[in-house]
Amino acid sequence: MLRFSLRQLEVFVGIARTENVSIAAGRLGMSQSAASTSLSEFERRSGCAVFDRSGKRLALNEIGRALLPRAIEMLDRGEEIDALLAGRDGGAALKIGATVTIGDYLAPALISRYRTDYRSGSIILEVGNTDQITERLIDFDIDLALIEGECTDPLLDVVDWRSDELAIFCAPDHPLAGGTWPIDRLLDTAWVVRERGSGTRRTLDRAMKPHSRNWRIEIELEHFEAIKRYVSLGGVVGCISRLALEDDFATGRLAQIRVPDIDLGRRFSIVLNRRKYRTTAIEAFIRLCVEAV
Repeated sequence: MLRFSLRQLEVFVGIARTENVSIAAGRLGMSQSAASTSLSEFERRSGCAVFDRSGKRLALNEIGRALLPRAIEMLDRGEEIDALLAGRDGGAALKIGATVTIGDYLAPALISRYRTDYRSGSIILEVGNTDQITERLIDFDIDLALIEGECTDPLLDVVDWRSDELAIFCAPDHPLAGGTWPIDRLLDTAWVVRERGSGTRRTLDRAMKPHSRNWRIEIELEHFEAIKRYVSLGGVVGCISRLALEDDFATGRLAQIRVPDIDLGRRFSIVLNRRKYRTTAIEAFIRLCVEAV
């Protein structure tokens, strides 16, 4: 006989993620006393403490840290079984993280296709910069991530996915609009760029490293639309993914600046927590991403 129930595992995982019984209880739709009782019973029946206590704060101890990925896997498998018994071919709910370029310009079409192929099972999309999304993945808060930046964390598996390219642009009436110029010519003007921690910024920083001493960054902005709007006001240049600029170039709202002597190419990746169980839904979405290239 098992020494625990799935509900007790849910409580354990909820507390492990928040380090707070009250917050975990609220997210699980139960009272604080019920959550505390569930955790106490879980530890009593297993004969193991899984948290170190410091006042009201709980932190995973060595046993708890080893247990967490296994508990999450069991809960994921439970959701798969529940979906199978209910006749839902899409499996459990899928939580996807994506960096801004992918989240805004690629993920919606991928999710729409996934929903066509797998008509049941909810999908949650979280968008942020590379650092934010990989941190969520490490903490088991999302199931997989689609990122535009480099990732070297040993806890994560990185699958090369598809190519992308940044483009330098300006307002249509800018003196450099539509031309092909050496990078030295662009060092005379101010730039608007993404914030540090984003994959777009890392690619641009790498390309501009030989010119960093003379490179003038006027402002850092988090959102593409804000960058495009700022650049459209004139006097500055920007650099973001070509995916975000195709319509603007086609309509003439913004103009491209070609700079052949710097490399603005990059790769997108699919990233997974190597300790997390890959559900049917996760595997299906990965296949869909690969086939869509």
